[in-house]
Amino acid sequence: MFYQKVKRNVQCNICPHECILHEGKVGVCGVRRNLGGKIRCLNYGLVSSVGFDPIEKKPLYHFYPGKEIFSIGSMGCNLSCNFCQNWEISQNCQVENLGGNKYEIKELIAKAKSNPNNIGIAFTYNEPTVGFEFVKDVASKAQKEGLKTVMVSNGYINQKPLESLIEVIDAFNIDLKAFTESFYVEMSGGQLAPVLESLKIINKHKRHLEITFLVIPNKNDSVEIFKEMVSWICNELGENTVLHLSRYFPRYKQNQPFTSNEKLIELFNVAKERLNFVYIGNAPELDKSNTLCLHCNTVLIKRERYNTMVNYNWELKTCPECNKPVEL
Repeated sequence: MFYQKVKRNVQCNICPHECILHEGKVGVCGVRRNLGGKIRCLNYGLVSSVGFDPIEKKPLYHFYPGKEIFSIGSMGCNLSCNFCQNWEISQNCQVENLGGNKYEIKELIAKAKSNPNNIGIAFTYNEPTVGFEFVKDVASKAQKEGLKTVMVSNGYINQKPLESLIEVIDAFNIDLKAFTESFYVEMSGGQLAPVLESLKIINKHKRHLEITFLVIPNKNDSVEIFKEMVSWICNELGENTVLHLSRYFPRYKQNQPFTSNEKLIELFNVAKERLNFVYIGNAPELDKSNTLCLHCNTVLIKRERYNTMVNYNWELKTCPECNKPVEL
């Protein structure tokens, strides 16, 4: 889907790279290939990782808290982040031998429905965008079977493909890697603007949206630039947009030391000046993962690692202590 002929070649229009591919060549993602003048997705049906996760692990904190989500990942990515946490499946694609196990859609649906605490299917671990057709097919079938659908993505996708996915995806977590063009170019091999546009499109279509920001020391942790990012989120997406600050650990080609507690708390306090719901991940000792009432600070959702206790009236959308409205 989403390609066009360019003379003797084929241009893939799934993401902003818009790779022009000669016969037999693959795009930046490593899995979309020109075969016979058509784009073929080499990882269709190939699953590298599969299992039930707490929904909070995606992370999604305001989407069916305490439930599980059947998570599937494949291979490939359209960015080349040198700090990638899952680089073995995203950056290490061997075209002739992608690995993974072949699954039929009906198998995945059956597995998802086998767990009574599971709400649906999440496309995660690698970048779902590069396996667009499989994601679309699985998500379409899942929704017809009464399952919720989740996409954990870098947001690097063109508008029309994104809007096509929005039709069958209930919730998104988008990884906003930085708020400077230089970071995206030098550290991720992409651009910032398309990601911001994706966030606005998802928000416009009123899909559930949460954002993750991985804090990398000396790379994207400038307080002044972070303030600009938070202001943009508040102004463009709304003050109730959920923001997850995530601790970085050295991975792949980056050997920067892991993010300090002091920096995480500093950015947390900055974000809380404009946004109502800010959390810190990968740092349980900081105790910044609970959801509090905006009026009386009652704990509405208590999280201890992946153990979740809900104290919130979902029908009335109110705090049980002060009875004031809280929109989660």
